[in-house]
Amino acid sequence: MEVLTILWREYTFFKHRFLKITFSQMISPLLYLITFGIGLSGVVVEGKSYLFFILPGLLAMATTRNSYAAVSMRISITRLHEKSLECYIYSPTRMSHFALGYILAGALRGFYAGLFTIAIGSITNSMSWSIMLFVVMFINAVIFASIGFISAMVIDTHYDLNRFTNMIITPMTFLCGTFYSVGGLPWYFKAVIEWLPLTHTTRLMRRLFFGYGIDGFSLLISLVYMVLLLIFSIRICYEEIKD
Repeated sequence: MEVLTILWREYTFFKHRFLKITFSQMISPLLYLITFGIGLSGVVVEGKSYLFFILPGLLAMATTRNSYAAVSMRISITRLHEKSLECYIYSPTRMSHFALGYILAGALRGFYAGLFTIAIGSITNSMSWSIMLFVVMFINAVIFASIGFISAMVIDTHYDLNRFTNMIITPMTFLCGTFYSVGGLPWYFKAVIEWLPLTHTTRLMRRLFFGYGIDGFSLLISLVYMVLLLIFSIRICYEEIKD
């Protein structure tokens, strides 16, 4: 019940700011598409035009950044500015439901942002449609909504959140194969990249875009990341109660 209450609260917030949120989520994918996709349309990567190759990367980036931002900003404001997290702590709300509610709300925001990239991909290129594409989108959104929740729960100031974003999220969005093929990287650099969750979700989306089917190993790694981050998010809520 608490999860549904939080989802309804976030839906009300989204409904009253629908146009602002929608337009802000459209700008970034369009800029990347025009700058890299159309500007480098003559380049061929893995046998595909760069415009087609970059679309699943943009989809991964859109779900990543928007799900992370939706949760991290909301929770950091609740903790540091409004000082209203204590209201949840002292209320009958179970903290596990508090975490799951906000993570799910953020994941849905990221999923919503990803739909624009799919729409653009349908207009500019023929692409393979699959239910699994939406499943992977949602898994990726949950992973980074969880990371956004965790980061917002451990920071001490808003400046710390900016540093976390600049040091963790931004490098990941550029290094995990969103704009290029990781197959051409040196082995030692590739070994590090392969441990990051966005590498596997991007690979899954790209394979589904191209109609190659699911990579079982990447799907397993993505699910493990999702479950572990959800567990850690819940645990960190109970740590907050102890403090």
